[in-house]
Amino acid sequence: MQPIKVMAIFGTRPEAIKMAPVVKQLKQEEDFKAVVTVTAQHREMLDQVLELFDIVPDYDLGIMSEAQTLSEIMVKCLSGLVEPIRAVAPDLVLVHGDTATTVAGALAAFYHRVAVGHVEAGLRTGEKYNPYPEEMNRRLTAVLADLHFSPTPNHRRNLIREGIDPGAIFVTGNTVIDALFEVIKVDHEFSDPLLASIPYDQYRVILVTAHRRENWGEPFRRIMRAVARIAREFPDVLVIFPVHMNPVVREPAKELLGALERVYLVDPVDYLTMANLMKRSYMILTDSGGLQEEAPSLGKPVLVLRSVTERPEGIEAGTLRLVGTDEDAIFAEASKLLKDSLEYSRMAQARNPYGDGRASKRIVDAIRYYFGRSPDPPQEFHPPSSLESIVTCPASRGNDRL
Repeated sequence: MQPIKVMAIFGTRPEAIKMAPVVKQLKQEEDFKAVVTVTAQHREMLDQVLELFDIVPDYDLGIMSEAQTLSEIMVKCLSGLVEPIRAVAPDLVLVHGDTATTVAGALAAFYHRVAVGHVEAGLRTGEKYNPYPEEMNRRLTAVLADLHFSPTPNHRRNLIREGIDPGAIFVTGNTVIDALFEVIKVDHEFSDPLLASIPYDQYRVILVTAHRRENWGEPFRRIMRAVARIAREFPDVLVIFPVHMNPVVREPAKELLGALERVYLVDPVDYLTMANLMKRSYMILTDSGGLQEEAPSLGKPVLVLRSVTERPEGIEAGTLRLVGTDEDAIFAEASKLLKDSLEYSRMAQARNPYGDGRASKRIVDAIRYYFGRSPDPPQEFHPPSSLESIVTCPASRGNDRL
């Protein structure tokens, strides 16, 4: 019997992080042939993840160019994927999440009459432009997909409301937890001399990430002013902010935070560094989607710097708090966690709703079931109830200044 040919298509660092465990799982299974195609929508950041997880692409479109528009990315991806799909003739194209590469990969597969599997399917805010363009990228991909791998039951419900066949949806947990469990190290040493020199045991470290398009301009400046107030108000707080290279982000960050003590503005860091920075942090302020999923496995409270989130499970579980971009609201919520140990503990000990480290295996088993190679679908991921213990990364257990 011929192996099932699965072409994994991705192009950004977040996609690579979440697809790497799936690719590795596929390569371990004798009845699968995994082919990796990258668009390199992000070049340097993508390559860091490929090297970390020891993945060598079979096809690399190398589409990245300076200041390219979303339309240009889409066109390059769609035209560039024609030859790899023709050459491989995969049984299934696997895409992830919410990028231009995701939509282009699904559409290219459709044009070639190839089945599409969508990893991290069903996340929704219900607002067309928030997050932009990710919300619509997810909705468009859902229409094209034949298999939907939803991280949680809530995401499955979103898809069913949109008319997706329930039999095509598999609740798997999020593959980012699989990746996180692989890279977190108790004895990790930072290669950056600045990060290595920080006395993490002497300060409560707040990790900040912010770069989303909808926060550019005054919303971003409000976030920076709130961070500055926190740093000034709490002398035992140290802020680490890996700053996006875009001048829209870098310039106001430098203007409003650059002169402050105990605020470290650093260049963007690789995934290995980011994961272990999260582990060393006391709490996280972010507008990132991925960090909202990862932090619960490390027992780190997250203040989400957005007005809406497509990851409401973390809000419901109590590990995330939606604070938006209002300066006073951010400062008030951060202050509460810094002053009230019980409030902090409630968030730090909240159950993890996003995964248990076995999402990739469920996805592979679901593909096997779809192609008739297994009589039974995989057992679904069930987020723990409020009475069940939190699933945490093994390396995060114990008190390392939280």
